[in-house]
Parts: sequence; structure tokens; C-alpha cells
Amino acid sequence: MAEENTVYIGNKPTMNYVLAVVTQFNNGNDHVTIKARGRAISRAVDVAEIVRHRFIQEVSVRDIKIDTEVLKGEGGTQANVSSIEIYMSR
Repeated sequence: MAEENTVYIGNKPTMNYVLAVVTQFNNGNDHVTIKARGRAISRAVDVAEIVRHRFIQEVSVRDIKIDTEVLKGEGGTQANVSSIEIYMSR
């Protein structure tokens, strides 16, 4: 997957990310990846479902990958953060 086909989910409103995914598909991309970590995972799932059910019905979820990433903080502390990648294709 190319990085230009990736939408990273953060703290913005859900519809901003839905628009980004729909724009990727409308620009001719057949595959889009949605990536999120931590608390943004539920927003990523919402984005994928809104795109599939409300905007582009012929898009489907091709694969979902989940992982736990170890992040090093200040002072050498470590924190486990869950992550998800949702692969959508037309």
C-alpha cells in the first residue's frame, strides 16, 4: 500500500476523515488504508462503516490488522498502545 492512500485518524471530527477516505476513492484509488492508535480506534471503525454504508456502497473491508505498539516516553517509561489498520477496496 502506498502512503498516499492512507488516512491517519486523530482527534478531528469523524466526518473530516470520512471526507478524506471518500476523496481518495473519488480520485481513482482502488484501495485506501485507515490507520489509528489508542482512543482513535473506535473513530476509525466509525469512519470505515460510514463510508461503506452511506457514501460508497461498493467499497468493502478487505482486511483488518490489529497490533500493540510499545512507545517509549520521557524518562525511559514504556507504554503499550493498541493500533488498527483497516484496508478498504472498491
